[in-house]
Amino acid sequence: MSNPKVTAPGLIEMKARGEKITALTAYDYPTIRLLEQAEIDIALVGDSLGNVVLGYDTTLPVTMEEMLHHTKAVAYGADRALVVVDMPFLSYQISGEQALMNAGRFLKEGGAAAVKLEGGMEMAETVRRLVDVGIPVMGHLGMTPQSVHALGGYKLQGQTDEAVERIMQGAESLQNAGAFAIVLEMIPAHVARQVTESVDVPTIGIGAGPYCDGQVLVIHDMLGLYDKFTPKFVKQYAQLGNIAVDAIKQYAAEVKSGEFPGPEQSY
Repeated sequence: MSNPKVTAPGLIEMKARGEKITALTAYDYPTIRLLEQAEIDIALVGDSLGNVVLGYDTTLPVTMEEMLHHTKAVAYGADRALVVVDMPFLSYQISGEQALMNAGRFLKEGGAAAVKLEGGMEMAETVRRLVDVGIPVMGHLGMTPQSVHALGGYKLQGQTDEAVERIMQGAESLQNAGAFAIVLEMIPAHVARQVTESVDVPTIGIGAGPYCDGQVLVIHDMLGLYDKFTPKFVKQYAQLGNIAVDAIKQYAAEVKSGEFPGPEQSY
């Protein structure tokens, strides 16, 4: 018998039981099938695909159509994992109507089960509007990549009393608005612990220490598939990029030498 489908309410129950939550990014069908075999709880179709799949310097150029394209591929292969999709920059900030329309597209056209958006108190009303019509929403506080220019780059957040208070208020606002979980990115571990203990919904950490209710990483980072930059907080569980390069070099050498294909390797 297969494991039951992970749901947004189910994640809140996991926190109440003290059960840690696993999350990884996925951008295509082959990857979600790997996550399914490993029984990962959340498959995040992150706008990080702009960096690791499309080659952009930031997540800002990523479009709705690009996100929908990748979300469909992941949703087709998701049996158990909760598919959450990042709403890209300027797809939800302009108005509540715009946010509702675009979030609805991710569920209706993309097959996602939930959306994620960045921001705290300033996004609470938008979150509430989406939740009120039945769209599950995951929040995101701390280092919010869509605000990379305003924040002065990718760096640790929550280092002053004022910044900590803003994060704490943001978490409370998101929970009150109906968010089912909150990503905490690149904040001190003690701040993440404060947030985690102050809300009833699960926190999912990335570069935020061990006290969150779950953890998420970009799969290309943890598998060693992205050679441009690896955040300091990432643990690489494999170096698949190096293995792939060695295999490709061997293939190329055998083609050059005539060893591949051999005389019997044909239809």
